[in-house]
Amino acid sequence: MGGYYLLAGIIFLVSMYVSNQLKSKFKKYSKIQLKNGLSGKEIAEKMLSDNGINDVQVVSVKGKLTDHYNPVNKTVNLSEAVYAQRNAAAAAVAAHECGHAVQHATAYSWLTLRSQIVPAVGFSSKMSNFMIMAGLILMYSGSTLGSMLFLAGIVLFAMTTLFTFITLPVEFDASNRALVWLENKNMVTQEEHAGAKDALKWAARTYVVAALGSLATLLYFISMFLGRR
Repeated sequence: MGGYYLLAGIIFLVSMYVSNQLKSKFKKYSKIQLKNGLSGKEIAEKMLSDNGINDVQVVSVKGKLTDHYNPVNKTVNLSEAVYAQRNAAAAAVAAHECGHAVQHATAYSWLTLRSQIVPAVGFSSKMSNFMIMAGLILMYSGSTLGSMLFLAGIVLFAMTTLFTFITLPVEFDASNRALVWLENKNMVTQEEHAGAKDALKWAARTYVVAALGSLATLLYFISMFLGRR
């Protein structure tokens, strides 16, 4: 298990670095006030309107970096700061979340696929670690049931890993839609656009790190299983 803890430690450190960079970037670009004077809420509403989306509501939610699009009740949920502030970071986040709303409205294939496997992933994420740990304990005790449980846990964990990789094109596409719209509609200056692009780049990297971390852990579990057969 020492190898697993080392791997987990490395992934944790990389994740912390990217997370800290993301927070630093958003703090930096929160100081660049938009020349058009629009708030995150107003940016979001305009992007939705420009894309012919009239059934999605823009609402404020508590917390920091809690912004998300909910396809179930069709709401663009913006954190309090993004909702009210009028800066490059707020514009980037608001437009990105609206990018997901546009994906939903246009039946973007990767978003549709991700939505379809959410129930299975929810079950897998809850059960995989339990089955893997239980399998390992039983395997060390010499029980044949341990190998079966361990393998089942690996299969479930593979589902969650697949989900992290399916998420990547969804997030990158939403950012691309946001940046293109911000530029084409002259919503931001060149400096503001550069800030929005940099902020979204670091946000996307958090998903990349999560996907690679999940894949590395999956491969480690597979090597453990094959090594103990």
